[in-house]
Amino acid sequence: MKEELTKDANAVVRLNETEIDILSYDKMIVKKHRVVTVLNKEGERYIDASIRYDKSVNIKKLEAVVYNLLGDEIKKFRKKDFEDVSVYDGFSIFTDDRIKHINYTATQYPYTVAYFEETIQSTTAFIQQWYPLEGYYVSTEGSSIKVNNESGITLVSKASGFEGFNISKHSEFYYSAENIPAIRYEAYAPSFTSFAPHLKFALQEFDMKGVKGTNTSWKNFGKWVGESLISDTQELPEAVIEEVKRLTVDAKTDYEKAKIVYEFMQNKTRYISVQVGIGGWKPMLAGDVDRLGYGDCKALSNYTKSLLKAVGLESYYTLIYGGRDIQNIDKDFSSQQGNHAILAVPIQGDLIFLECTSQTDPFGYIANFTDDRDVLIVKPEGGEIVHTRAYETKDNLQTTKAFVSFDESGNFKAKISIVSKGTQYAYHSSRIENETEKSRKLYYKNYLDNINNLSIESMDFENDKNEIVFKESINLSATKYGAKAGTRLLLKPNMFNRKTSVPPRYPNRNLNVEIDRGYTDVDEYELTLSSNLKIEALQDNVSINNKFGEYTVTFEKLSEQTFIYKRKLIINKGNYSKEDYKAFRDFNSQIVKNDNSKLVLKQL
Repeated sequence: MKEELTKDANAVVRLNETEIDILSYDKMIVKKHRVVTVLNKEGERYIDASIRYDKSVNIKKLEAVVYNLLGDEIKKFRKKDFEDVSVYDGFSIFTDDRIKHINYTATQYPYTVAYFEETIQSTTAFIQQWYPLEGYYVSTEGSSIKVNNESGITLVSKASGFEGFNISKHSEFYYSAENIPAIRYEAYAPSFTSFAPHLKFALQEFDMKGVKGTNTSWKNFGKWVGESLISDTQELPEAVIEEVKRLTVDAKTDYEKAKIVYEFMQNKTRYISVQVGIGGWKPMLAGDVDRLGYGDCKALSNYTKSLLKAVGLESYYTLIYGGRDIQNIDKDFSSQQGNHAILAVPIQGDLIFLECTSQTDPFGYIANFTDDRDVLIVKPEGGEIVHTRAYETKDNLQTTKAFVSFDESGNFKAKISIVSKGTQYAYHSSRIENETEKSRKLYYKNYLDNINNLSIESMDFENDKNEIVFKESINLSATKYGAKAGTRLLLKPNMFNRKTSVPPRYPNRNLNVEIDRGYTDVDEYELTLSSNLKIEALQDNVSINNKFGEYTVTFEKLSEQTFIYKRKLIINKGNYSKEDYKAFRDFNSQIVKNDNSKLVLKQL
């Protein structure tokens, strides 16, 4: 094993061979041979000596062998030695997926695991994708994938991110890679899947858990989803149809009508996953969701679609990659993609997207999980790729206002109001609204962890779901916030929204920089001093403006005992080169420095 493959690596993929024989639209044989050397405990996540299966997977061969540093065999696992467990993810009420895996506890590192697998699979909708580099802190000595298509059905593929990696193409569906060093994670890097080498495949006729499908374009694939997975699931009981009609009878606009239906769904249902056979992809019957009061993302989106249809509103079932990281459906390669389902409602020429698994999200609010990405909407005429709402930097606004009074010992009392919108709305509401008083106090002490001896005296909040604004009111106090220096008192005027850390320094930055969501913070604090104190020296005003954002601080002296501190921080959304990282880090360093600056008060 070459030394460069162990640098920055927790594991080395010595060999990862996959060969797939496609025999028909509903039959393929998959053979895998995988060898991984684990260098430390963190590298065990890359062993992958396991197989997830259900009734559509016939396991013909399964074994693994563990070797020590010298290459001596330590333990051998035959098919019967693999542990066989149900796939329990903590939220699925129904699932027929199971996993066979080895149970091995290492006594020393490094060690090596060789894994062999052969299966016959009837579901061909999900042909294995190839990642010659599997993640951060893992290198690849050798990896290959070969697909033999004997079905007579058109097979298509798409390679992404191969540039700069040692990858060879031997034929249309046969690729290999060798000697790819590990990549370290770096702060503010784009998501790994956006730049890592990746190869995907799709059959234009396929089987999905016993249902035949077609896929020659996104329009064609979307039409199949609508007709084969959705259309026969939408019948509702007459009672619930009458109920939503009654609730919406006075609604003056389609927007108001859709909002009433969405909130009805939220109050009636809860999220539970269903992963049985085609049920992993086909929604539960809308009538069953209504009767049982639960469903997964597919079922709840489809149920909401059915309710909207009952009151005369059109909506589109939508497939999407949900997650904090922004991942697009590949608009140029139609295939089975996405990990989540939501709903799109066309109203007055715009699409309003609904997250139907949440019982608390405001109508049309999708920030931080399904925002700003390409998705597939399923229309009657077929599929269409559209983009979900992007929350703009100026709209992701947090405004903090405070009135603070100090005594001569540096103790203070404060009344604070925080108003959050856009992406920042969810950050605050999710941590406060449904928590106990004890949890809320702990949250504020962590949020204001720059203040010692903090006492939370009262807390109140208002969640305006119509305007999607979260308002907080906090009364608090603290002792010895100001630091004494002889007859002077030093204090940091940025008390309630201070940036305290600078992104890591990298001698040689390797990855580009991405800020996937911008935001704006506006702070204004009126500080009043006791009559025994006077302002001796204020900080200079600060103004920094560059492509990464804007930072300004101003002071306004109202009297010898009162002044106003104003701060504005804008961080712009954007993609930047790796060469820009130093300037971005310097910008953050300037913010931290000024946020922690002190002013001088003199004791009279």
